[in-house]
Amino acid sequence: MSQVYRSSRSDDPQQKLSFEDVVMTGLAKDGGLFLPSEIPTLPSNFLTEWADLSFNELAFNILRLYINESEIPSADLKDLIARSYSTFRSDEVTPIKHIDTNLYLLELFHGPTYAFKDVALQFVGNLFEYFLTKSNAKKAVGEPKDFITVVGATSGDTGSAAIYGLRGKKDVNVFILYPTGRISPIQEEQMTTVEDANVHTFSVNGTFDDCQDIVKQIFGDVKFNEKYHVGAVNSINWARILAQQTYYFYSYFQLQKAQPNSKVRFVVPSGNFGDILAGYYAYKMGLPVDKLIIATNENDILDRFLKTGRYEKKGDSSVKATYSPAMDILISSNFERLLWYLIRDSVAEKDDAKAGATLNSWMKQLKETGSVTADKEVVAGAKSIFDSESVSDEQTIETIKKVYESHPEKYIIDPHTSVGVTTSYRFIAKDSTPVYISLSTAHPAKFSEVVNRALDTIPGYSFEKDVLPQELKALSTKQKRILLIDEASIEKVQQKIIEILNF
Repeated sequence: MSQVYRSSRSDDPQQKLSFEDVVMTGLAKDGGLFLPSEIPTLPSNFLTEWADLSFNELAFNILRLYINESEIPSADLKDLIARSYSTFRSDEVTPIKHIDTNLYLLELFHGPTYAFKDVALQFVGNLFEYFLTKSNAKKAVGEPKDFITVVGATSGDTGSAAIYGLRGKKDVNVFILYPTGRISPIQEEQMTTVEDANVHTFSVNGTFDDCQDIVKQIFGDVKFNEKYHVGAVNSINWARILAQQTYYFYSYFQLQKAQPNSKVRFVVPSGNFGDILAGYYAYKMGLPVDKLIIATNENDILDRFLKTGRYEKKGDSSVKATYSPAMDILISSNFERLLWYLIRDSVAEKDDAKAGATLNSWMKQLKETGSVTADKEVVAGAKSIFDSESVSDEQTIETIKKVYESHPEKYIIDPHTSVGVTTSYRFIAKDSTPVYISLSTAHPAKFSEVVNRALDTIPGYSFEKDVLPQELKALSTKQKRILLIDEASIEKVQQKIIEILNF
């Protein structure tokens, strides 16, 4: 099957975009997100044929279903995958860890920046370079080269993962916006100590949602895009969702070896909904997933949607600063992709154009009023596979301590992972028959203040000895490169980008 893509907000029944189009563009001109209108079906024998494959081999089989051979030949795709995951500290790339009865952690922090986003962004960085090299090779001598200006917003881990995936890449400049004072010191050090000339970090006086809104406005600025060729690394970029599907398959097969014939539920700490959306695609392709469980902190728009059917900002329209800052958001950008499928499969009666038109009206209503109420069929479709819980800061601390004290290896988890584990324990208390795989999204060293708050009173615990890798310890000795943006405005950010690019 030849795979094509479309915008989630398009009402054009004939819209057909290539994989290269959606990767290099990032966000559709109509403000929508790119998605495959048809989710591929897995081979009928995949449960046996894929069970013993390595992470890289699995990645190839999955990516091949979404990327046409004519765009990236198989030999090139295998090379891109191999280079992307050669940077990981674990041979398994994303191993699972047994931490309690019927509870495993999927460790996603073995990449260069110690966060799950490395799994996608190492691959995305190589994709950008691959497509640019390919197009520039066809240019005549003296003809202007193609290039890309990557602009992204981060609540912590996306920024460093994007920077490490794009640093030193030919014909690529990367600009990362982050909210001043709302990320951990190590996260800031990881971004601002990178010396590559193509890397630029903006500390913006505002929230993560402010930064994300600026990025979306920049993508909506047609003239700016035409001149500077803006690309996306935030989870709105389809290639990120695609790359993350692999570890759902890999962990499923690893679990079946440990506990054969297990019914599996995935628990995912969720902010922008990209990580768990990858699980939804895996499920729709045919991976036997019993439930996908959304674990949120007190910024709980996703939990409230499943419980009420209303997708809305909280009344005071403010983001609460929590111990799990990567999930401190008001609007979950990737949820739009899920809504498109739920609308198409119910109220739009399998009509892509009608689904796009309906979703577009919902997104306009959300922007204008801060709220939209979904049809009952849409909510029922979500509830058929998703469930959710919301976790407080106090509970986050309690679970970090509980896991450390109960695990024979004194295992330490970060606050985002704790939100997932807390949620897992709640569901295990209700139904202990399935096995739960909770996604561990970051290394605990990145959140020293919260981890120490949970463990400092325990005799024998030492952050320096038990948590902090030497590589991260060395960051504090390096010089930082930070540009301060004193107001969360598109004008000030664009002005600074123009000054730096100087053309």
